[in-house]
Amino acid sequence: MNKTYTPKQIEKYKRQKYLSALNKCTKNLYNIFKNPTSSYPKFKDKFIKLKEEIDKFSDVIIHSDHTKRTKEYIDRLYQNYVVNQELSEEEFNKLKSSEVTNLNRLQKMRNQNKYSKGKYKEFEF
Repeated sequence: MNKTYTPKQIEKYKRQKYLSALNKCTKNLYNIFKNPTSSYPKFKDKFIKLKEEIDKFSDVIIHSDHTKRTKEYIDRLYQNYVVNQELSEEEFNKLKSSEVTNLNRLQKMRNQNKYSKGKYKEFEF
């Protein structure tokens, strides 16, 4: 009993996996940046694993502004602080405080899309 999936179903599945990988990455980064005991080597190892998971879905096309910005943010962070340079612990601690702010902004943008006041108002005819 083999079930065949339509291309649309496969695309939807990949999109969901991609979005969950992005969310997982941002949540893990936020936890690393908020944790006072986190270190650069731990950050680098974890971030490489998360980035590899995201890159599995590089063929997925997303039109959402929030998702595009999240992807750009992760790519920029990866290029600047994992690929192109090594950080000392002091530099990493400075990075943590600034990046928590950036992650909070991304989260606020995501939350703005989720909630709308008019959604819960009574309809008047």
